Amino acid sequence: MSDAEGPYLFDVGVIALAHTEAPVRDAALSYVRDAIAGDIDAVVPYPAVFGAHTVLTTYYGRSNAEASRLLQNFLDAKRIRWYDGISEDVVRSGLSRSSTTNVGGWDGYYAQVAIEEGVDTVLTIDDDFERFEAFDTEVILSRDEFCELNRFLEV
Repeated sequence: MSDAEGPYLFDVGVIALAHTEAPVRDAALSYVRDAIAGDIDAVVPYPAVFGAHTVLTTYYGRSNAEASRLLQNFLDAKRIRWYDGISEDVVRSGLSRSSTTNVGGWDGYYAQVAIEEGVDTVLTIDDDFERFEAFDTEVILSRDEFCELNRFLEV
């Protein structure tokens, strides 16, 4: 894990990966378990749960019912700081960040949430968040692990 104290914002990919049978899932699962236990200060925007559902059903082969059950269990975590502020200002600021840094709209939104919530580190499986200077980015998979995940997803 990172040396940062937190809080950590969980990206969709981390949440989804932790709820799979992928061979590299432990990288994500360790953070999710720490967040559930309250061992780290975790911020999770509610829309990330819907994003994880889409990833689980589209890319990881989970059924709709199974993905829903897994994520409803995740939502029971009381020590996670669930973020529900999806106001027009947050959306506009997220889109502005998306445009400025040339990342997808969701990444711009999550970056804005990270800034508003005083997040020190965004946990992710890709490097798009490294374009933002307001927080650190921790890509939880090594290059080899990312390749292993891609091979797993090709099956």
